[in-house]
Amino acid sequence: MSGGADSSVAAYLLVKEGYEVIGLTFDLFQSSCQDSNPRTCCSLAAFEDVRDVAEKLGISHYIINLKEEFEREVINYFIKEYLNGKTPNPCVKCNEKIKFATLLNKAKELGADYIATGHYAKVEYDKSRESYLLKKGTDLKKDQSYVLFCLNQNILSKTIFPLGNLKKEEIRKIAKESGLLIHNKPESQEICFIPSNDLRIFFKINKISDKLGHIMDKNGKILGSHSGIHCFTIGQRRGLGIAKGKPLYVIKIDQDKNIVIVGEKKELLKNELTASNVSWVTGSIPNKPITVKAKIRYTHNETLALIIPIFNKKVKVKFSDPQQAITPGQAIVFYKNDVLLGGGWID
Repeated sequence: MSGGADSSVAAYLLVKEGYEVIGLTFDLFQSSCQDSNPRTCCSLAAFEDVRDVAEKLGISHYIINLKEEFEREVINYFIKEYLNGKTPNPCVKCNEKIKFATLLNKAKELGADYIATGHYAKVEYDKSRESYLLKKGTDLKKDQSYVLFCLNQNILSKTIFPLGNLKKEEIRKIAKESGLLIHNKPESQEICFIPSNDLRIFFKINKISDKLGHIMDKNGKILGSHSGIHCFTIGQRRGLGIAKGKPLYVIKIDQDKNIVIVGEKKELLKNELTASNVSWVTGSIPNKPITVKAKIRYTHNETLALIIPIFNKKVKVKFSDPQQAITPGQAIVFYKNDVLLGGGWID
């Protein structure tokens, strides 16, 4: 329970259905970040909101300190990816390492049989496949299946998504009608541990030193300088600090040479990519090419693609139409209709 409308209504619905519910809230990061962003899930205000909801629902509630685990599994990963010239996705990593795997272990310690969250997704058991399926939520504008591709069959068999068949406006209505004071609490779309949503402050707090380098075009012409490749991502246009002219975008980040390469927008288009550490949610690993709908970032539209297995959880993905700003470090996921087959990390 984060103190927001989604997790609060998820708990309410489970209580209403007759489940014995225990609320768990994770304390994940240091107060320097919490204080600068009081709307985060780990702020004092959020803890107070969760306490009020738990009291209203008449359920037990626990706050669990996972700061060490979160720093090790999420924050360190986040920093390492940026320093390697990639753009990380901490929400996916947090779901994989903290919000589900750790949550399930803590729930078992408390004697719980299942875990539940406020994610907009569905879990269904398919008898013909003898496996659990992860499906998109009914509210496609809020669907969060993309950030859940790392969940395995064991976790899915113990997971309930009470909001899977509901839309956001219905959640707000249920919260209000049930007397939950958080019914109109605003959502935060920011990365929870980034102070004021400013990466520069985060890197300064974590003592990430600047490493000066060049900004070049693809022919090696120096156009400007940068203070660290961790300040850039593929497709970035603003903040390049180079002479005005035709619009230029970051098309490549070379970590070994410490250079940022820029080019025209058309140079961001790519027909294929490779992905590593691919996780297949259903447990069924394809041994031949398959056609899917692929999504290269959370806000990106799905597109027809061919997945070609390579080896050792690695695949090549060929798109029917060129994709813009394919970004190393981000997640790519694969769908068949509304079923999430799996996903991996873009090389």
